[in-house]
Amino acid sequence: MSGPRCPQCAQPCVSLRLLPCLHSLCEPCLRRLGPPEGPPRAGAAAGCDLCADGAAAGRCLTCGVRLCRFCCRAHRRQKKTASHAVTELENTKDWSQAGKPLLCPSHPTEELRLFCEQCDQLVCQDCVLGRHCQHPCDFTGNVIHRHGNALRELLRNTQQHMDTVEDVLSQVDDMGSAICSRAEAVAAEICLFARGYVKAVEEHRDRLLKQLEDLKVQKENLLHLQKAQLQQLLLDMRTGVEFMEHLLMSGSDVDILVTKGVVSSRLTKLNNIAYSTHPSVDDRIQFSPHERAGQCCGYEVFGAILNKVVDPARCTLHGEDLHSARQNQLSGFTLLCKDTTGERIGRGGEAVWVTISHKDKRDCAVKPTVCDNGDGTYCISYSPEEPGLYAVCVCVKGQHVQGSPFTLVVKHKFREHQGVFHCCTFCSSGGQKAARCACGGTMPGGYQGCGHGHKGHPGCHHWSCCGQVKESSECLCEPPSDASQRSLLRTVAL
Repeated sequence: MSGPRCPQCAQPCVSLRLLPCLHSLCEPCLRRLGPPEGPPRAGAAAGCDLCADGAAAGRCLTCGVRLCRFCCRAHRRQKKTASHAVTELENTKDWSQAGKPLLCPSHPTEELRLFCEQCDQLVCQDCVLGRHCQHPCDFTGNVIHRHGNALRELLRNTQQHMDTVEDVLSQVDDMGSAICSRAEAVAAEICLFARGYVKAVEEHRDRLLKQLEDLKVQKENLLHLQKAQLQQLLLDMRTGVEFMEHLLMSGSDVDILVTKGVVSSRLTKLNNIAYSTHPSVDDRIQFSPHERAGQCCGYEVFGAILNKVVDPARCTLHGEDLHSARQNQLSGFTLLCKDTTGERIGRGGEAVWVTISHKDKRDCAVKPTVCDNGDGTYCISYSPEEPGLYAVCVCVKGQHVQGSPFTLVVKHKFREHQGVFHCCTFCSSGGQKAARCACGGTMPGGYQGCGHGHKGHPGCHHWSCCGQVKESSECLCEPPSDASQRSLLRTVAL
């Protein structure tokens, strides 16, 4: 087994020196770095290189440090140094230097036998008589136990931390393995999901292409049928026309008169045959990638072929507030979109444009709100601020819908009426229809008295100036006076 090597110069050496960072260097390298801190040793180091308190009793052949007996045992117990080879100094060539005393750097002839508690360093007798004279000092043999115990306690705490750190390192390693395993499992799930998703998309694609092909064939068959009918009709008409032209140009008068009935009947019949002046089908085939298409292989897919196209001329408007509304009151109506065949469109997304403008006031317009319900219906709500007549336009794709534009009548808002309500005109004014309410309004005519022929009977009806009847718990059949007038609050429509 080769001897220890200096970590600085990598040369084999025996006399390694321990640094404050607990690394070791050989003496030549240590001298090149500078003078060491602390007291120099006479000759070889006689004390423990770790605790600097006990006498060197062994040497680590791996680290090259001298150890006291306690540090020898500790060196063997630590996990990092348990495999190091530690030998007794009496079995090495350094034993002859192990017992050499440490000399004082200030007094080279004096041995360091005392310990200054205040300065925490070894001193000689001359130092105690000099600059350490007022410091508590004692022989090393008397203080070694106390300082050694403190070092042992520090050693135990450090070992506990080492155990904890090793435990955490083990947990970190376990967690790293768990993360790798979990990542692999999730990757497998992603791949499985992606394969299923791709399969679902491909099946949905094939289904859409099949649906498109069927739709194309259906439209082509209808066009072929229409074409065949029109070709036959054209052939019959051309035959009739050619026969008629030949008859009129080459036939005699007798021939014309003889065949007139048959030819006329044939051409008349051909002219009365109903046929469409446009192709029976259109090319309105669209693909909507954002349309929900249900489930495929357990996955929700999007994308649908749209054969139905909105026809603005067939779209209709519905609602109680379609032609009338109230000032400062939220009103609205519903737009129902339909296709060219009059069937309802079951989806939203159309471009709906609505304007509401006052017919008499150019600067007065109402800003409506259009809500797409997603099922082919659209709720249009508005709140007019001014009464009067309004023109309402509702357009889909830039074209007016059925019934647009139309007129909207906005009535005055409800307001609270505060005034004195008289008894009926018959009871309170002797039948005078010109009676006035306390608010200044004229009472409407008509007999609405208590109907019992006597005064003071409960249940008489009271009229407001707006023609609204209010029952009262007491009859006011006497002519109106300051004492008989009653102040009531009632909300009426003006």
